[in-house]
Amino acid sequence: MPIGATELSVSGKLSRKDLRRLTNATRSGTVGPTTVYYAGVTAPIISAAVSFMGRDRLAYVGLSDYWIFLLSAIMAALAGISWYLIFMRWSYRQSHGRGDEGEAVTTVEVGDNALVVKRGAITTEIGWSAVQEVQRGFNYLTVFVDGRDTILIPDYWFGKDKVRRAAFKRDIEARAQL
Repeated sequence: MPIGATELSVSGKLSRKDLRRLTNATRSGTVGPTTVYYAGVTAPIISAAVSFMGRDRLAYVGLSDYWIFLLSAIMAALAGISWYLIFMRWSYRQSHGRGDEGEAVTTVEVGDNALVVKRGAITTEIGWSAVQEVQRGFNYLTVFVDGRDTILIPDYWFGKDKVRRAAFKRDIEARAQL
């Protein structure tokens, strides 16, 4: 065991507050850009379809062109708005965190060649070149990794050992060479 190995490892569970921090660090909104795109693309199509169907049904009833145009336009607008609102509601992201992040103990170890993350029975080695960014937050450290989930390391995992916490953070930042 190398000298100072206890300073290069920390473990703990993420709280609900930590999961919200992790979500806020990785997401920029409550719905993703793909959702907004598809909601915006499909709403006009649905509006047009309702307008054509309404026009045909209203002409069959025998209304004048003025009323056919006005009522089919109103039905189309309501259909498009309704579809957009329903689609957006279906796509809201409700829960914070992924999988067992809040339940399993996570261990983060700083190695010479990699950052090792252990959660439950799964161990992942992340080469230092894959670390895109390291951000210090108030009471936590966030590590953004290319091709892997973002890692959040709360300060309370270190207990009251401020020296170990500071050394751990400095070591990750230095090895990531950012």
